[in-house]
Amino acid sequence: MDPFTALAGALSGAGGRYLVIGVWGANYYAPSGNVMFMTLDRALFLPSDPDNLLEAWRACETNGFRLFVGSEPLDTPHDCAFARTVVGRRALTRASDGAGTDVDLSLVMSGFEFEEIWPARRMFEVEGVAIPVARLSHIVESKSRAGREKDRLFLATHREALQLLLSDDETNS
Repeated sequence: MDPFTALAGALSGAGGRYLVIGVWGANYYAPSGNVMFMTLDRALFLPSDPDNLLEAWRACETNGFRLFVGSEPLDTPHDCAFARTVVGRRALTRASDGAGTDVDLSLVMSGFEFEEIWPARRMFEVEGVAIPVARLSHIVESKSRAGREKDRLFLATHREALQLLLSDDETNS
């Protein structure tokens, strides 16, 4: 099983809530490898819940991922007080297996709150693991609202493919 899928399964198995977002989230909607979008990292959108964040950190570490804030290792021990501070600052934690699988544990998705989009999630099964993914329309809207150059470039470059995938997603919802 690939490291990301194992991590997703561990997080779900521990009762953690998350949504795959970003370019990697958009890839779940691609009908084949011919429409895949390239990105090096993956992003999980987590609710602003310290207990859930602690579960995410545990799942990462149990699956061989090291945790970072910026370029610095995440302080230990990881306790609820520390998790509350991270949630209060909406700080990004990055998990890396050191072998090319990097995962951002994000408490922010431009234009949306977690609880707003959680009910509309779509589940995808990968290697027997059910993976919750934000709706493609939410991913595209978030990229549009973020206003970053890399997001504008992604949306412009893949406009036609995204429109086709969005119409397919609406048909299948």
